[in-house]
Amino acid sequence: MLAFRPELHRGATVLCLGAHCDDIEIGCGGALMELQRREPSLQFIWVVFCGDDVREPESRAAAARMLGSACNVRVHRYRASFLPHSGSAVKDAFEALKASVEPQLIFTHQLADRHQDHRLIAELTWNSFRNHGIFEYEIAKFEGDLGHPNFYVPLSPPVLQRKLEVLMDCFPSQRARTWFDAELFRGQMRLRGIECNAESRYAEGFHARKLTL
Repeated sequence: MLAFRPELHRGATVLCLGAHCDDIEIGCGGALMELQRREPSLQFIWVVFCGDDVREPESRAAAARMLGSACNVRVHRYRASFLPHSGSAVKDAFEALKASVEPQLIFTHQLADRHQDHRLIAELTWNSFRNHGIFEYEIAKFEGDLGHPNFYVPLSPPVLQRKLEVLMDCFPSQRARTWFDAELFRGQMRLRGIECNAESRYAEGFHARKLTL
């Protein structure tokens, strides 16, 4: 399969956007660790929009375990599942973010995600950052909206294992949910590994809507 390698300059910023604590870790945690492994000087801005006193520490711990001190975590306190009803305030947060960072690469939710919070973050990402490399990640859920990714990041065995360990160790608040288990996460990454013929057998899938060559 033809390999595409983004030209990330030394010390470049990667912006990671998630509606909820654990979204970034599930959707693109492996890709972020692979990027850091290949270019250790990268800086990561990690923004979560729906956090609370229980979930914020979980996300901060997970980000630290994945990326260490290179990750700057910012957590907003908008109400989960009601994010579109705070749309104007969330838009203001995006405008403030745009004024404060200049990312070379952005990871966000996919536009076709049926979860209203995820979808709003994806829409505002494209609305606010119009001249950036944007990769939309996917999250398995009851609605069955995974779609057909067109960009893949193969995951090395150590990165795959660390991602699964972080998810299982750092989010005790989610363990009772029927969808939150290592079997699901591993299975999805195995499927994407088949689709891109990954030598390691595992990958994360993304939607890349606009790229120039």
